[in-house]
Amino acid sequence: MTMIADNLHAVRARIQQACAEAGRPVDAVQLLAVSKTFGPEAVQAAFDAGQRAFGENYIQEAVEKIAILAGLPIEWHCIGPIQSNKTRLVAEHFHWAHTVDRLKIAQRLSEQRPDHLPPLQVCIQVNVDGGATKSGVTPQEALALAQAVAQLPRLQLRGLMCIPEPAPDFVAACAVFSRGRALFDALCKAGLPLDTLSMGMSADLDAAVSSGSTLVRVGTAIFGGRSYPAAVA
Repeated sequence: MTMIADNLHAVRARIQQACAEAGRPVDAVQLLAVSKTFGPEAVQAAFDAGQRAFGENYIQEAVEKIAILAGLPIEWHCIGPIQSNKTRLVAEHFHWAHTVDRLKIAQRLSEQRPDHLPPLQVCIQVNVDGGATKSGVTPQEALALAQAVAQLPRLQLRGLMCIPEPAPDFVAACAVFSRGRALFDALCKAGLPLDTLSMGMSADLDAAVSSGSTLVRVGTAIFGGRSYPAAVA
């Protein structure tokens, strides 16, 4: 578990360096620790090292983890695909949902968000580079979906989330991430009060920060390599 603390320190140093090179204040970028497939003890170790926001891809696994760690003031982010039969779990247990790409899913999250909880913080997932295996709306569809989501009760639209295909180098990664930033700026200009651009992971966070990301989702560089179960929901 000391490794997790050391890794967190190294990742924070990378973010600080990337911010410095981009001429941005270091507090402009939030670190989201992606703890999917790792147990509660790994989350606890990261928490003990000062990390407070955690991202989970597999909803059922996350709900079990959230229950075990209920005594900790953790901010939980759903960053995996949300199917219709899982919206209630997301609405009841998470603080954020980054992967809204259909109005139907947003409507269900809105309807199922408990009244005693604050609004669910939401990002629209956009397929900025047209990757065939990637989820998300097209850039052309993003404005209409964002405007519709912004009108739903019990949700608060915060921004966009992008997961482009891996790029061969820093310059190529920046070119793709810049499309996400340009779309974010366009939606803000259209009157949407966005403040979150969720893009960048372990391999490409430096390019994402350089391109304007406000939140990077880092798992492997913090927790190490993963062993995936045969089937997980």
